[in-house]
Parts: sequence; C-alpha cells; structure tokens
Amino acid sequence: MKVKLITGGTIINANHMGEADVIIEDEKITAIVSPQSDVALSALNGDTEVIDASGMYVIPGGVDAHVHLQLPMTPEATSSDTFTTGTSAAAWGGTTTVIDFAGQIKGTAIPDAIESRLEEAYSQCAIDYGFHLSIGDVNEQSLIDLSNLLDEGISSYKLFMAYPDSWYSDDGQILQVMQLAADTGAMIMMHAENGIAIDVLRDQAFKRGATGSIWHGRTRPPELEGEAAHRAIQLASVAGSPLYIVHLSSSNALAEVARARNNGRNVFAETCPQYLYLSLEEHLDQSGVDGVRHICSPPLRKVADGHQDSLWKGLRTDNLSVVATDHCPFCDAEKMLGVDDFRQAPNGLGVIEHRMDLLFQGVLQGEISLHRWVEICSTTPARLFGLQGKKGVLAPGADADVVIYDPKKEHVLGVETHHMAVDHSAWEGVAVTGQAVSVLSRGRYVVKDREFVGNAGHGAFLKRSIPDVLR
Repeated sequence: MKVKLITGGTIINANHMGEADVIIEDEKITAIVSPQSDVALSALNGDTEVIDASGMYVIPGGVDAHVHLQLPMTPEATSSDTFTTGTSAAAWGGTTTVIDFAGQIKGTAIPDAIESRLEEAYSQCAIDYGFHLSIGDVNEQSLIDLSNLLDEGISSYKLFMAYPDSWYSDDGQILQVMQLAADTGAMIMMHAENGIAIDVLRDQAFKRGATGSIWHGRTRPPELEGEAAHRAIQLASVAGSPLYIVHLSSSNALAEVARARNNGRNVFAETCPQYLYLSLEEHLDQSGVDGVRHICSPPLRKVADGHQDSLWKGLRTDNLSVVATDHCPFCDAEKMLGVDDFRQAPNGLGVIEHRMDLLFQGVLQGEISLHRWVEICSTTPARLFGLQGKKGVLAPGADADVVIYDPKKEHVLGVETHHMAVDHSAWEGVAVTGQAVSVLSRGRYVVKDREFVGNAGHGAFLKRSIPDVLR
C-alpha cells in the first residue's frame, strides 16, 4: 500500500483542533505533523499519494456502538440491512466501525449465539466490526459462559428490562450478571424500560380500540423509562459494576443518569439522532404507514415536554456520553404488520448513514462544539468499548480510519439518495449541511470523492479489551 499524505485540512480530535498533515503507512497513522514540515516533506516520494484536504475537516472515522444488522426480530420481520449493505451505508456517512450484537435467546447457549453471528458477518463487512452480547437467558451455564467471553474479544453484555415475552431479565438475574461484570471489568449495557408495566398498558390500549401508532408512544411513557434507569443504576451500585444505558430518550431517564454521575458512579448513557430530531407529535402521530414507520423503542418523545432540549444539554454536560444509532430498519411491508395493531410493528429506524451529518447540525446550531461532535461520535464510544487508542482518534499508532469531511456541502436526506437497504426514510426531505467526501478504513478508501470503492470482506472483526476508563 502506498504511503498517503493528507494535507491542507483542519484536524479535529476530541481534545485538539488545528492545521496539520496526516501520514499513513499501510493500515496505521504513523505521524501527525505541521503542514510542510520536514517530516511531511520527507514522506514525499514516488510512492506517496497526496490527498488534498484543503477547506475540509479531517476527523477520525465514526464509531457506531449500537447497530442491528440482519436482525430477525420476529418470524415475519428481519431488519433490512445486511452486514454488507449496512456497513457500506455506514461508510457513506463517515462511520468506519460498528458494534452489533450476538443474541442469546431463551433456550440457547452463548457460545452458539456468538459462533452463529460471527459466521453471518464473516467476509460481509465493508468496515471493521465487533459484537456485544445480548443476554436473553440468565442461568447457571450462561453465567459460566459469560466469564469466558473476554477471551473471545467481547467485553460488553446487554440486558433487557423490557420485552417480557422474549429478552426480559428480572432484577435478580440482572444483579447476577452485574456481579460477574464487576469481577471481570466488562461493561453492562441496559435497555431501561419497565417492560412488565408497559405490556399492561399496551394490552389495555388495544382492548379499548386504541391501535394506531401513536399508542406505541403513549403506552411507553417516559416515567417508566426513568423508573427503569433508576432501578438499573441502583442494581449496578449494589453489584459494583459499570453501567451503560442504551438509546436514552427522555429527560426522566437522563435525570437519573445525571444524579448518578454527580455522585461519582460509573454510569454512562447514549442517545440517538431520532430522539434529538424526531418527535411523537410530528412523526409517530400519523395514520397508516407514515406512523408505523416511526415506531422504535423507546418511542419518540413529545417535543412540548422538553425531552429534546434536555438531551442536547446532556450531550454538552457529558451526562450523555455517546450518540449511537440503534440502527434497525424494516421495509414498509414489515412495518405494515402493525398498521392495525401497533404491538405487531417491528421496532426500529434506518439511521446508520446519517448519524455524523445529523450531529454536525448540532454544531452548526450551537448545541455542541466541533470537539464534542468528534468525542461523542468517535472517541468516547471507542474508549468505552475497549478500542481506545486504536479507533476514534487521529494519532500515531491508531488505525488509519480517517474521514475527509466537507463542512459546507448542502444535501437533502431521503430514500432516493440514501444507501441503506430500506424503501423509505425516516429523514425524508431533511436538509443538512456537511458531508463525508472521502472515507478511509485502515488506510484503504471505502468512499473516494463520493464514490463507493470499498468491498465486502475488507472489514475485520475487532477483539475488544476491557476499557481503560473502567480499569
């Protein structure tokens, strides 16, 4: 592979910004130097590829720590992006690392779940990938199997307080897994909604004829997300384990996280672009396919209740540490399964391609800084999930995952222009400024001058360590 010299751009890391040149050899960044320095000039030879980034931002590739590719949610519905299409779409949007999930459903063994997922992803990914473990059956054997997961490079376990008919774990089961994580140093991820109470509300709504998509939101109230977040934090405190709350959507849950962090607890949380920009009033409260397209869990919240403002504030104050996508798209045929009964609609939206651009709007709107944009989309997810120093940073020795980003490019999101394998867009007609021009994964172009030049199979499985931040 030729030496690459990226010159003329503005380098943005979580803790530094300035004019600098990036030198790449093989798959690694070997130096970041002052423009036209002796080191930069000495790198120039007949084999050097000079990449002109004038007027552009040069940022570390995005790390999306929460995606669901080719996920069979029900017998009738599997998320529409495969590992190939989903990772390619991610690259189009400036993301160079994704962390998906291996799911252990009830009655199955953890090693089998991991082996199956590795086989599905193998040779399919255009960018690097890893796996968390979703736990659906806490028992004596699964606890033994969990203790060996670090050898497999899986250092995070997801538990569910929701979905009593499938993934739910009770407080005692959750506590046992948290105790194990406290011993091993693994990260506990939590879907924090009170699923027992939610199912009562859902069934009550259906029995009285309240079947439209708006009732998905009304039967998953923010109070039950806040209650579950509080309970998860207390269980983690008793066990002594770290806790990462996924897809936090409400000010109720955020208040619990903020309180824990102010008390010095090792508690972290992510939110998603849909909760920052989409709403229950405008998007979920629609009839027919337009409403069910926007069903996700937790649901979109009411703007009038101040949730979005609270989430942006949480990102500024670091009470929210990460923005991931929870990318889990379904085509209209699958979404329409819930058109007459919101309970039957598969949950999830297509977001993986748009995360970096949507969060850059927060920079332009004054909600977050450029440093914070990089931190929440790249650096912190890498640090929290055992990829520190390798991903999410432009530094010597790091993987050469680099995005050349045009901060002035205007474009409109929608089904005609996106590369996700879904036949509609939750972001139809949204005008944004800023776009990835070229994307390199481990020194190789995946996107070059807005042309996809990557290939399935380039992406490597990432064996993740215990995060330094938790040691």
